[in-house]
Amino acid sequence: MSESVGSEPLRIVSMGGGHGLASLLRGLKRYVRAADGGLEITAIVTVTDDGGSSGRLRREFDVLPPGDIRNCMVALSQDETLLSQLFDYRFTGGKGLKGHSFGNLFLTAMTRLTGDFAQAVKLSSEVLAVNGRIYPSTSANVRLEAMLAGGTKVIGETRISRSRQPIDRVMLNPRRARPLKETLDAIAHADLITMGPGSLYTSVIPHLLVEGIPQALAASPATKAYFANLMTQPGETTNMRASDHMAAILRHAGRNRRNLMDVCVVNTGSILQKVLEHYQEHEARPVENDAENIEQMGVRVQRADLVRMAGRRLQEKIRHDPGAISAVAIQLARQGRRAKERLAS
Repeated sequence: MSESVGSEPLRIVSMGGGHGLASLLRGLKRYVRAADGGLEITAIVTVTDDGGSSGRLRREFDVLPPGDIRNCMVALSQDETLLSQLFDYRFTGGKGLKGHSFGNLFLTAMTRLTGDFAQAVKLSSEVLAVNGRIYPSTSANVRLEAMLAGGTKVIGETRISRSRQPIDRVMLNPRRARPLKETLDAIAHADLITMGPGSLYTSVIPHLLVEGIPQALAASPATKAYFANLMTQPGETTNMRASDHMAAILRHAGRNRRNLMDVCVVNTGSILQKVLEHYQEHEARPVENDAENIEQMGVRVQRADLVRMAGRRLQEKIRHDPGAISAVAIQLARQGRRAKERLAS
């Protein structure tokens, strides 16, 4: 990090959900206390999950789903050993407990005590000594809906992610969900805003459906980057190229699409053929990086080796490497800081 941009910390706002966002945050965390000013991280997390432990707690206690928030808290915690393992601990038995993670139960209990999910996240983050701020994309108890290409309407994130028909568009119910003021402030002061990696229609695009967020993104002087997925997701993004992902993002931004995105980050790293064959058995393939089509949308393409294999043999999972994607993010944040400084001078 020898290329200094001054003593003020870089400011990165990362928007997404699921394991993709957690991977980016885990990589960014090591820059927080860097010698040349460090880094301020703000994570904005989707709250439309309705499956598994999160879905059960949501239905039984009328709280926002805690699972993706918990993943981000663990990823940003100073100590990813005992306390983080505790938050990730999942009960394997016990009536009513089986399948729940301790962190999900902790966040639910804290929400019931405080009466406010965002406050519960803030206090829980202090317990975990989190290196950054984490906010839900909205405090409204929203449901995700999708209109499929054939005209069928599907309700619920879990059902949408399992759909075998192409998705035309997704919506939130209620429609006029609002973001937290802290989210809009973070976007306004960021040097870099990232979207993804993560499920296109269920982790990334839902942020653009929260009233005020597309407008804030378009107005922000920050560099705005989309980290494209490595693999297609059966049903949700079958046969979609990177340009199709970008087109869907811009389409859901509506009238704010013009200034929404500056950069699309794509992977150039190779993947073992035997692992690819295992994925292809489940109808998943590498996302085609059709850079020319992306650039025709006015979005610059940045290429990097971003892939990491996790697991053993053919059960290996294809994942973004936290170190690689965070290094790209830091580079883009520096560019964003310099661009803002030029505008101010």
